[in-house]
Amino acid sequence: MNLAVATIRLLLLCSAVLMPLPCLATQAKGEPTPGLHLNEPQSTTILVRVVGHGSMVLGREVGNARVTITDVTTKQILATGIQQGDAGDQNQIMRTPRLMEEPHYSSRPAAAFSATFDLLRPTLVEVTAEGPLAYPASSQRASTTVWLVPGQDTTNDGIVLHLYGYIVQIEHPQPGESLIARNDVILRASVRTLSGALVRPHGDWDSRKVHIYGELMIGERVLERLQLFYNSDRARFEAPFFVPLPSDAPDGITLRVVAADPANGNFGIGQAKFPVLSERLPPRSRQP
Repeated sequence: MNLAVATIRLLLLCSAVLMPLPCLATQAKGEPTPGLHLNEPQSTTILVRVVGHGSMVLGREVGNARVTITDVTTKQILATGIQQGDAGDQNQIMRTPRLMEEPHYSSRPAAAFSATFDLLRPTLVEVTAEGPLAYPASSQRASTTVWLVPGQDTTNDGIVLHLYGYIVQIEHPQPGESLIARNDVILRASVRTLSGALVRPHGDWDSRKVHIYGELMIGERVLERLQLFYNSDRARFEAPFFVPLPSDAPDGITLRVVAADPANGNFGIGQAKFPVLSERLPPRSRQP
């Protein structure tokens, strides 16, 4: 056998070894299956979860959240509705370590909103969330844009929208209640995450890391800043204040409670107005 023949046989052998075998080829994940009707609409489901930033899912306890999905190109509203369900498992969401790709909110049942469309082509949509619906004064709004691809359903946590803030409520005195001049009154307020969890010392939402204080205002002027302390018996923040004279506050006073967590970007405000009445003098006893 001469050298030329040996070389040709060696080249043929190498090409046979390197040639891919058709039977070993595998289909790429997500690649359309053969025979699929590519020009027909395909059912596509989008899953949305609205959560409080650094907290849990907005569920029925806080009135849930409203979700709206809009076609970016045509501005047509494709779907709108209320997220349904509970806030989720606190232990799983707040205390369980997980990898980035692992579900954060959906490992246990938690509130969500889903919608299904028949899509003919990839569609860019804007997903908007607003809530908590039971607390309009604390309601926040967030939105994002995503592509919906025909036949590709969102799974696990879905599209997660984070709402920033706190639910801050003045519970005493009752908003609008008349206050008597020169009286000492206790300001009492609750602070919760947007998912409804109480902010308190040493909890998952530790009030020691949040600036919580009150302000006594006349008009737009802050008359006094009040240092609030946590009352564990009532699970509320409290501070005493002195009611000014009606001559100093002819239009009444405003109480404002601020909860600020600059490190996490969560801020909440609660405020209410109160008319001020003159001092009540005890009735004079009649002389015999």
